[in-house]
Amino acid sequence: MDEKTTTHEHRPIDGPRNDLIRTISQATVEPAANPDIPEKHTVSDVRRESFETQHEDIQPCTTTAPSDMEAVRTVSTQGPLYSIFTLSQKRFIVFMSATGGFFSAISANIYLPALNALAADFGVSASLINLTLTTYMIFQGIVPLLMGDLADTVGRRPAYILCFILYISANIGLALCPDYASLLVLRCLQSSGSSTLIALGSGVVADVADVSERGLWMGINAAGPNVSPAIGPVIGGVISQYLGWRWIFWFLLILSCTYMIPLVLFYPETSRNVVGNGSLPPQRWNVSLVSYLQVRRAQKGSLPTPTSSPPLPHRRITFPNPLHGLALLGEKEIGLLLAFNAVVFIPYYVTLATTPYLFARIYHFSDVQVGLSFLPLGAGAILAPIINGHFLDLNFRRTAKKLGMVVDRKRAMDLTSFPLEKARMQVLMPFILLCVVSTLTYGWIMHFNAPLPAALVLQFVIGMCSTAAFGALNVLLVDLCPKTPTTVIAANNFCRCLMGAGATAAVVPAIEGLGTGGAFSLTAGVLAAVTPIAWALVKKGPKWREERRVRLAKIEEREEEKRREREDGEE
Repeated sequence: MDEKTTTHEHRPIDGPRNDLIRTISQATVEPAANPDIPEKHTVSDVRRESFETQHEDIQPCTTTAPSDMEAVRTVSTQGPLYSIFTLSQKRFIVFMSATGGFFSAISANIYLPALNALAADFGVSASLINLTLTTYMIFQGIVPLLMGDLADTVGRRPAYILCFILYISANIGLALCPDYASLLVLRCLQSSGSSTLIALGSGVVADVADVSERGLWMGINAAGPNVSPAIGPVIGGVISQYLGWRWIFWFLLILSCTYMIPLVLFYPETSRNVVGNGSLPPQRWNVSLVSYLQVRRAQKGSLPTPTSSPPLPHRRITFPNPLHGLALLGEKEIGLLLAFNAVVFIPYYVTLATTPYLFARIYHFSDVQVGLSFLPLGAGAILAPIINGHFLDLNFRRTAKKLGMVVDRKRAMDLTSFPLEKARMQVLMPFILLCVVSTLTYGWIMHFNAPLPAALVLQFVIGMCSTAAFGALNVLLVDLCPKTPTTVIAANNFCRCLMGAGATAAVVPAIEGLGTGGAFSLTAGVLAAVTPIAWALVKKGPKWREERRVRLAKIEEREEEKRREREDGEE
C-alpha cells in the first residue's frame, strides 16, 4: 500500500468554529491563568477541586448557535468521565449488588414457613419465636447505619466482604443451633450481616451510574431484593417440609459461599471516595483481580488523561459513626423524604403481613397455598422498579430538554439549578395515587370475602405501586446525597424498618377492632395524608438543596484547610 494512503496530514486549525474550539480549550487547560485560584494550589489541587464540584457538561441550547453547540459538545468531552467502567463491567457490578440485596431480603422471608417447626423443636411459644422476627428487624434498621458509614469511608468492597463473613458465620451457627437462646442471638448476627447489602447496592449504583441513567440501574438493583417475597416463602416451605428447618440455613450457607467467590476475586472497588470514577487505584489491601488489571493499564502511561479522576484528598479511616446517618433526619429535604418513603411502603408491609391470616381465614388455604399466594405481590414488586426506572430516566431527559440542557450520560453533570425533585416526583405521583386506591379497594373486597382472583390482582397492583414509589424516592435520595449514598439509604432502611415493624404489629389488632375494610382504609388514609410532602419538596426542595450544598461546601473547605495544615506541620 502506498505510504500516502496510510499517512494523515495534520492541517492547522482555522475558521471561526475552530477558533471557538481553540478559545474554549485554552480556557479549559490553563487553570493557572485564573486569578481566583491561589498560587499555592498545585495542579492536583485544581483537578481535585474540579472533580469534587463535578465538571459542568450541561449547556443551554438557546444561547448557542448550532455550529457552536457542536464545538461545545466537543470540548465537553475533554472533562473526566463519570465512570470508566464499561457497560459489561457495569452489568456485572450491578448484577452482583442486586444478588447481594437478594440475600438481605430472602433471609427474612425464607424463615417464615419454619416458625411452627422451630417452636415445636425448642419447646417455646409462638410469641417467643415471633420475637426472633422482631429482633431481626431491629438489627436490620440499626446495623446499616454503622456499615453504611464504613462503606462510604473505606469502600464498598471491604463492607461487602465483612457483611458476608458475618452472614456465613451466622448461617453455620443457625444450622447447628442447639437451643432457643442461640437462635435468638444468631438471628441478630445474621441480620447484622445481611441488612446492609441493600444499602450497599444503592451506593454502588450511585458510583457507576450518572444521574441521567440512574433510574434504570437502580431498578435493576432493586429486582434482587424484591424477588424474595415471591420465592422466599415457597423455598422455605419446601425445604422445611422435606429436609427440615436446619437445611434452610445450610441452603443459605451454600448460596452465600458461592457468591463470595466472584465477589473476592473479581468485584472491583467502586466508591467514588476511594477510586474516583474508577481510574484511581484503591488501597493495596482492597484490590480485586479487575482492579489490579486496571492499575497495570494505568501505570503504562505517566500522564493523567481526560478520562482519569484527579487525585482525591487523603482520608483517614475512622470508626463508623451511626450518627452520620441519623443526622440526615435533621436536613429539611432529606428528613421529609425519609419520612415520606417510610409511609409509602406501609401498604406493602401490611398486605404482606396479613396475607397468611386473611387467606387462611377466608379461603381456608394450607401453608403451601399461603406460600404460593405471595407470588402476585412479589411479581408486582419485581416488575415495578424496572419499569419505573425507564420512566425516571425518560422524564429526567425530557425535563432537561425543556430547560435547553444537553445530557451526556457518560459525564458528570452540574445539577445545581436542575429541578431534580420535580423530575422524580412527576413519575412518583401516579403510583402513589394508584396505591391509595388499590389499598382501599383491597381492604373492602377482603372485608366482604371477594373471589380469590380479585384479591390476587389487587395484591399485584399494591406490590407494583408501593415498590415503584419507594424506588423512585430511593433514586431521589441518592441524587441528593451523591457522596454518601450508602449512608442515606441506610438511614432510609432505618426509618422503613421502624415504620414497618409498627405497622405489621398493629394491623392484626386493627383488623379485629375495625374490620378488614376499616384497617386498610386507615392504611390508605395515612398514605394519602402524607402525599402533600411531595408537593412541598417540589416547591421548596431546590432552595433547601442549595442551602445544604453551600453549608457542606464550607465544611469541606474548612476540613481541607485543616488537612493541609497537618501536612505542612508534618513536613
